[in-house]
Amino acid sequence: MKKKKKSKEIAQKKICDFYLAHTSGVNNWDLVDTSAPYILGDYVLAHPKERRALYRLVRSKSLWERRIAIVATQSMIAAEEYDDTLKLAELLLTDTHDLIHKAVGWMLREVGKRSRPTLERFLKKHAAFMPRTMLRYAIEKFSPDERKKWLLVGRRERKS
Repeated sequence: MKKKKKSKEIAQKKICDFYLAHTSGVNNWDLVDTSAPYILGDYVLAHPKERRALYRLVRSKSLWERRIAIVATQSMIAAEEYDDTLKLAELLLTDTHDLIHKAVGWMLREVGKRSRPTLERFLKKHAAFMPRTMLRYAIEKFSPDERKKWLLVGRRERKS
């Protein structure tokens, strides 16, 4: 049984290494969203020391590598591990691309589905400076009154 597990881990590492070496071919939102959580995300969830790859990717000039970094955290969110998602989201707050805003907002919304207080703490700290699309995606599951409150916080702070 141990031999089988070891073989699986070796294969998973090879697949992840191949994926990371060929991110230039993961070049649209659909490819990123259907591969990153299951290849990179599952691997770094099982091997926490390898999460440094996420931080390398999030600083990339490549839109797709930045999106890979944040979307890969979907596996960690499912395991109720939110720290890396929140740290990467903070790093992407000033990103200028709408596809990054959408991905970050989506991952924040996923965090909120599992831990509303965690999402609200993040929003209290960052909502005023979040890109509007990111904020809208993050609060999509809130009640209409709650969404309005968060959107007004963002607008009020931006005007100052």
